[in-house]
Amino acid sequence: MKSVELVGHIDADCFYVSAERVRDRFLVGKPVGVLGNQGACVIAKSYEMKRAGVGTGTPIWDAVARCPDGIYLKRDFRWYEVLSQKMLEVVREWSPRVEYYSIDEFFFSAVLTRERGTFQEIAEGIRRAIWERVGVPATVGLARSRTLAKLISDSAKPFGARVVADADAERELLADRPVSEITGISGRRETRLAAWGIQTCLDLAKADRRLVRSLLTATGEALWWELNGDPVRPIEPRRPPHKALSRGGSLGGAASSDPVVIHAWLVRNLERLIEELRYHQVVTGRLTVWVSYRDGRSGVGQTDLAAPTDLFDRLLDAARPCLRAAWIRGAIATRMHLIAERLVPRSSRPLGLFDPPDDRARAIADLKERVNKRIGRFALRSAATLPLAAIYDDSANGYDICDVRGKMCF
Repeated sequence: MKSVELVGHIDADCFYVSAERVRDRFLVGKPVGVLGNQGACVIAKSYEMKRAGVGTGTPIWDAVARCPDGIYLKRDFRWYEVLSQKMLEVVREWSPRVEYYSIDEFFFSAVLTRERGTFQEIAEGIRRAIWERVGVPATVGLARSRTLAKLISDSAKPFGARVVADADAERELLADRPVSEITGISGRRETRLAAWGIQTCLDLAKADRRLVRSLLTATGEALWWELNGDPVRPIEPRRPPHKALSRGGSLGGAASSDPVVIHAWLVRNLERLIEELRYHQVVTGRLTVWVSYRDGRSGVGQTDLAAPTDLFDRLLDAARPCLRAAWIRGAIATRMHLIAERLVPRSSRPLGLFDPPDDRARAIADLKERVNKRIGRFALRSAATLPLAAIYDDSANGYDICDVRGKMCF
């Protein structure tokens, strides 16, 4: 083998279910589903439940009908993050460069050493170390590029360890995989490629590069290079600075047409957004409020701030007219997202010429942050969120996947 370095991809098998099984061995071998959106749908399922016909996104009432013997649990992202960080520690012991791609996925540089004489030994060693030290089954794939590595690990599931590093073996793998298995190719992109007879990964790899770029832009061209074994998408050990931050999601069982309740959701999501702004030490110069409704309609409001800020009172004053623009009278709101853009470092934020001093507001914000860190998240929160008391009382709603920081995607 000419190369002494390959790209690795690790994907935990049924991660949320596996994490639940780590702390409760009673769940091993049983059909298990993890619920999200205040228990409205299945966001992860065991292989046993999948065989019963339950898929990701299946509403809970359909899941119970298809798998009445299943065990359904509320998600616990705080616990999942603990195990995710443990997996990250293991991978960093095996590689000089690791990308924390998502809560259950990692890309890494696989380098041969005297102790690890083959790439297959590296793949099997990492898989074994994660299993023994974390208790989570994972699949490892190694290849010449990250796109190939992910396809290889997908082909080796569950609990596999596979290395494909020569062109003939790559072509055999690509010929068996539909092009939709490549991350980022689905829907309209898949249809666009199909019109040109590109249906498998191998079809895409063999297509004219200029055609691929015209159909899928520069992103598609990068995939073309990667499928042909040229690693043009680097491993990112550190997450690049955010261009935007967002908080929100499904309102679940608290969906409502009551403007007081909808305003309470605005405040809840704003307080979560401010947490993230302060964590990353940035302030925002543009705020967007997006709301979708049960009847399929949606509304959006956006404002540019006079001066970038992360202070609650100023952002709430800006968010209220945005909500009014997004609100549809009488319609039941089901989702809401707040998006902060035009982010600048907090230490270099420009000040408005006539802005009043914000020492008191910032002192209150700092105090609120310290109290919540010491006593518990949302121990201090705006009284406007009182209509959502049941949401705050349910610990499953206290931490979400987007609150797991440091990973590359969502």
